[in-house]
Amino acid sequence: MIILGLSGALGHDPSAALIADGEIVAAAEEERFLRDKHAKGRLPLHAARYCLAEAGIQAGDVDVVAFPYAPISLFRPDRWHYARRYWYAPDRALDALFNGNRRYRRNRRRVLALGDELGISWQRTRFQPVEHHLAHASSAYHLSGFEAPAAILGVDGKGEYATTFFGIGEKGRIRRLHEYYDPDSLAGAYGAITEYLGFEMLDGEYKVMGMAPYGDATRYDLSRILPRTSSGFRVDSRLVNTVGWRRYREGGKGFFFGPGLVEWLGPRRQGDAADEPYIHIAAAMQALFEERVLELLERHLGGVLRETGLLAYAGGGALNVKLNQRIVALPHLRELFVQPASGDSGTALGAASFVAAQAGECPPRMRHAYLGPAFGDAAIEAAVARRADKVASTRVSDIVSTTADLLAAGHPVAWFQGRMEFGPRALGNRSILGCPSVPGVADRINAQIKFRERWRPFCPSILDRVAREIIGTDHPAPYMTITFDVAPEWKTRIPEVVHEDGTARVQIVERDTNPRYYALLEAMEARTGNAVVLNTSLNRRGEAMVCSPDDALAMFLGCDLEYLVLGDYLVTRKPS
Repeated sequence: MIILGLSGALGHDPSAALIADGEIVAAAEEERFLRDKHAKGRLPLHAARYCLAEAGIQAGDVDVVAFPYAPISLFRPDRWHYARRYWYAPDRALDALFNGNRRYRRNRRRVLALGDELGISWQRTRFQPVEHHLAHASSAYHLSGFEAPAAILGVDGKGEYATTFFGIGEKGRIRRLHEYYDPDSLAGAYGAITEYLGFEMLDGEYKVMGMAPYGDATRYDLSRILPRTSSGFRVDSRLVNTVGWRRYREGGKGFFFGPGLVEWLGPRRQGDAADEPYIHIAAAMQALFEERVLELLERHLGGVLRETGLLAYAGGGALNVKLNQRIVALPHLRELFVQPASGDSGTALGAASFVAAQAGECPPRMRHAYLGPAFGDAAIEAAVARRADKVASTRVSDIVSTTADLLAAGHPVAWFQGRMEFGPRALGNRSILGCPSVPGVADRINAQIKFRERWRPFCPSILDRVAREIIGTDHPAPYMTITFDVAPEWKTRIPEVVHEDGTARVQIVERDTNPRYYALLEAMEARTGNAVVLNTSLNRRGEAMVCSPDDALAMFLGCDLEYLVLGDYLVTRKPS
């Protein structure tokens, strides 16, 4: 069976994924092809074309188009809860009751039109909607490889109406245990504080997480934002997750929080500095988010976890790596699998895997995220030729050794190899690399190359055989989705990738999933004694990660990088 997953119903992060006969063939985000971060308001036309081409099939060969957004019955609690909680916006409340699947119908029409543009025959191909949070759940559980029963957690802003999902996966089937509904959204509240702290929702939450270690969480008690209730929690929608007239407005723009939040905490943060009191508010929000998620995890899944020790986790909240560190530390947890594309882009893959599992073709464990386009020598040479007036390139017989020499000498290097990563993390194929023992290399990359806030941390890629020595555990960590405490000795050996709180969001690299990157880490070990590199995504602030050699060259020429590696080619600038 050939299943094409398409996402984009919520107006951001459209993507496509293709599963053929139980194997993940390809997956990619539309933003990478459009060079428009989050590709808001778009559907995944280019990503779908790529997936079909990678699979070597025609659109007419697709058996099922899986779409992670589904109609919700009026006989379920979702729409009633929404209407009751949004009583102060009667137009929205009544619309949820009397026209609650309007957004689904609009999205269905858009996807059918996209299918027509792709060449899909709807007489042959079945359109299969999958509930948004079931798609998140499937992307984690069905791709975790867990054979024993597993707990499933989904923390997201919102899907159709649900925001937070608790379930059990067993024998390839997902059973829903409990859900919370909009506006009672943990991730939504975190996003509202993200806006208050001067960042963009759906994009800046990781900046709040990076700012939090600089603050003191005890300076602010934010619990009134997410008060506990007999059923778990309830958002104070006078403060956050607001709509309509309750929203705070500034400069003609409405925010996802209310005026009461500004009256309470003071004016919204401006600028790039990590300063007071905002660092303390960030720390308090991070602490509150961790506390509430862990409480709900125990409430709804504690018994399951004690029986199995396995947890599959997805949704935008699953990218909160500090929370994930606390989950891993739970005494009854054996393994946490976090879907590397946990945000809404991953729901294309989740919808496809859900349909595949229902058909008895569940894919095996997802062992890597290298599911995007690759480019050979001809494409690289053509891209360089188009910029021959500005760059020079040399084909190098041992590009790994040459790159390791540059890194060990203190130079940042853009590293473009193989298939592009699916999800928000650069995992060694579309990366900017540095030597983490060279003082100041992180500040240099921040200031001269990435053009981002100085206080934001960088992550280490480390060899699997030294992981336990560095982070004190054998827990799997291939996707930069969990932070770990760095061993004291290693804090001084690789200071450029250790955050303010002594942690690092590591990627453990295995030889069989990325042999060239593994070889580069071995080469760095030979030169520096540390099998570690600083790894950040190959893009500048506000841009999507690069996809093609042309994208990489444009990024290279738009910053102060001196060296770009494209496959086996070393690219440098020509003197101006």
